[in-house]
Amino acid sequence: MKPAGAGYAVSSGASPRKGAIVTHTETGEITGTKDKHYNLIWFTEACLSNALRMEAYAKDADRDGDEELAGFFRRAQEESRKGAEQGKKLLASRLSQ
Repeated sequence: MKPAGAGYAVSSGASPRKGAIVTHTETGEITGTKDKHYNLIWFTEACLSNALRMEAYAKDADRDGDEELAGFFRRAQEESRKGAEQGKKLLASRLSQ
């Protein structure tokens, strides 16, 4: 029986999750997605996910009356949105080639 968290993990240049066993660097043969596209998809999803997370953090700061921290998280959220938009545009142009 495999321990929890063991199994295939995709290495995309980032450190793998704790407990994951890196057994293969994805080059397209497992997912059918070229590594450069996979990385761009991952980046875009991470930006979108971060934008949602920053919204929650900003609301927490608002609830606590910390305007400075709320503003910090909203600025970070805007940067994440920009990254996501840039990633979507780049991905769209590359997939249409």
